[in-house]
Amino acid sequence: MLFSSDEIARAKEIVYATLPATPQRVWPLMADALGQEVWVKHENLTPLGAFKVRGGLVHMRMRQERGQTDGVISASTGNHGQSIPFAARHEGVAAVIVVPENNSAEKNAAMRALGAELIETGHDFNAAKKAMEQMASERGLDIVPSFHPELVLGVSTYAHELFDEAGELDAVYVPIGMGSGCCGVISARDALGLKTEVIGVVSTEANAYARSFRSGKAEATNSARTFAEGMAVRIAHEDAVAMINKGCSRIVEVSDDEIAGAMRLLFRTTRTVAEGAGAAALAALMQERPAMAGKRAGVVLSGGNIDAARFARVLAGETPKV
Repeated sequence: MLFSSDEIARAKEIVYATLPATPQRVWPLMADALGQEVWVKHENLTPLGAFKVRGGLVHMRMRQERGQTDGVISASTGNHGQSIPFAARHEGVAAVIVVPENNSAEKNAAMRALGAELIETGHDFNAAKKAMEQMASERGLDIVPSFHPELVLGVSTYAHELFDEAGELDAVYVPIGMGSGCCGVISARDALGLKTEVIGVVSTEANAYARSFRSGKAEATNSARTFAEGMAVRIAHEDAVAMINKGCSRIVEVSDDEIAGAMRLLFRTTRTVAEGAGAAALAALMQERPAMAGKRAGVVLSGGNIDAARFARVLAGETPKV
């Protein structure tokens, strides 16, 4: 999924008409803690608190330009589910978002505030997705998938920002939910002709993409019980697997304890709030610290949308239970 220079320029035009570029910073306290140069890409500082908004803006604009202006429906645990109604409102399109029954209350409130009709059903993301597909048929709504080339094109703009400032890093760690963020980094790396390693990160409790990387084909797991809901995916997407398996050097699995530790390190060294998935990239770098010694690494802080009570527990030294 290599995009042309014209496609990348068009995506930037659409994204930057609505939101500014986010910063990428090397924080001295983090460098001291890890003993190396670490570039943090702050996608938690988008207007919606996560990287997904970029893909939503590009996809919904391109749908509008194709005349696809009927109502849309999508499944999400929160960040994709905020990006779609936000972008749909810009294009004058109604949006329905289907979330799991145990979803973050604060993310649900944010989606409603953005104009989404919110439906809570299913025990996890994949169950909600199955219900969403049935609703789309019954209500005549167009499905916006969680993985699509236009979503990848949109979110790739953050990777271009990172590489434009940091240059050719030795490695970039990026969390994997459905895969658009990781594929966006791969596509930007390849478009720029860089040799940077792209390292995907998944939860030990939701490791479908790690299994898919090992087997060479899309795999599924029986459960996805991690508090990092942005990575709580049981079924890998075939198109994402094809791109990730070709473009990533490896997939690192991190535990909920490691994610919570990375959240605390991010807050201590950068005063930044990260949700579970948002801290997973740093957790993977911390796990691989000996092998990465002396190298320039980037970590994608993909989002900061976490319920206040849960974040308070993390800062108190706990690992939230699911």
